[in-house]
Amino acid sequence: MENLTIRSSRLVDLNLLRVRVASNLEEFPAYSYFSSFCADQQATADYEVVCVDLDRDEIPESVYADKVDKTFRGKRFKAGYFLVHYFGEPAHLVTVGRTFYVFGRALEKTVWPYFVKHILTIFSADHGFLHLKAAGFELPGAGATLLIGRNGAGKTVFLAQACLAGARFLSNTHTLVRDGVAHGVPSSIRVRRDQCFGELIDRHGLTPHMESGDYVTDASTLFDSPRIGSAPVRNVVIVDYNPASPQGLNRISPGAAEVFMDQFSFAVTTYGLKDDLLAHHGSDFDAYVDSLARMRRQLTQLVEGAECYRANVDMLDIDSRNAALKQLAA
Repeated sequence: MENLTIRSSRLVDLNLLRVRVASNLEEFPAYSYFSSFCADQQATADYEVVCVDLDRDEIPESVYADKVDKTFRGKRFKAGYFLVHYFGEPAHLVTVGRTFYVFGRALEKTVWPYFVKHILTIFSADHGFLHLKAAGFELPGAGATLLIGRNGAGKTVFLAQACLAGARFLSNTHTLVRDGVAHGVPSSIRVRRDQCFGELIDRHGLTPHMESGDYVTDASTLFDSPRIGSAPVRNVVIVDYNPASPQGLNRISPGAAEVFMDQFSFAVTTYGLKDDLLAHHGSDFDAYVDSLARMRRQLTQLVEGAECYRANVDMLDIDSRNAALKQLAA
């Protein structure tokens, strides 16, 4: 893929790995998804994502047409479907080793929604990690608490209120786990003006995103306690806030936690990446099965080694919040 004009790039720090995101646009909106960038922008990247906007440069289709991935994901990109419910105009995906080229329009829709999830999953497959959709924080002297839940269950509110109460921020969305230790993946945080975040938005003078109306910020802006990169896992909490149901932080079995996490946290299942993982292993049946089985064993070991809870807690009520955090630290 020679002779492409690159007008901007950022080497992104994802804690355990570095990803270079590059574009032929001078200002690429996808950079706003990230909160941590490498001090040495010339350092070597573990992976690279090159986004070529076809409205910015007239690039003949012959440059990439015969190189487009013939994988399931390559075909989905050509149909304008990137991952799960993320879609846009048709795009053309070309994979060359650890570099991913994509040709199309409004390609910021592919970076965090697909490429980050994909890269974290294949990195985990190659380095013995378990990739989870999980927020997390560390209570002083009490290890990490991972927060799992369906969309809208209250994970972000739980995380924010814990950190405002003195917990240290670990991760907002993605967490990699190995040998009982959780490693957070830095990212921007999108918040809405509501009972939880309205005062924080005003205090820090946050500017709303021009399209979504959400406010984009990061942990270091919102919380006084420092962000940490990793911590041993002590608690796994299934967040399921419903004010109409009985309140409390209740123990659940590791088996129940695992069943829920398989659907709502285990990245391969949650993000629909099974075909991508198979392609990463060169469609080798044995390698794919071994990789997937290893991850599932890690999930079992994680919940069996942690205290597992289901939380229906009003974290905006100070007494309820403090009682929940005290229980998690006990």
